[in-house]
Amino acid sequence: MVVRSSARSVSDVRVHLVLVTKFRRKVFVGNMLLLIEATISKVLENNDCELIEFNGEVDHIHVLFQYLPQQQLSKLVNTIKTATSRTISSKFESELKKVYSGKKVLWSSSYYVSSCGGVAVDRLKEYIKEQDRPS
Repeated sequence: MVVRSSARSVSDVRVHLVLVTKFRRKVFVGNMLLLIEATISKVLENNDCELIEFNGEVDHIHVLFQYLPQQQLSKLVNTIKTATSRTISSKFESELKKVYSGKKVLWSSSYYVSSCGGVAVDRLKEYIKEQDRPS
């Protein structure tokens, strides 16, 4: 377990993020995913976060990362979506034109996010119940 500390907190907050392409179009190839991973890694590093794992398929990506609790997750996700969309749009413009007509919007407006802890929820509930509560 890697614990992160800042001026006012000590934490281990990990998130599983899934981003899906607009209309679930099959857009990505290997080079695009490599560029997306590098872009996300840079965005996270610039925001004092850490990329733990990344992978993707032709129409979506999975990102596991650690962040500090004082950061607003929705803003961080929006920053990731904006940065990756701009990067892919500039480097792979002709490929995107084949898939999307008109305005090039890479990501769906929605996303999936789930918190990921170091222990199972049942074990954590048990630990909390076992605390020596004063009468």
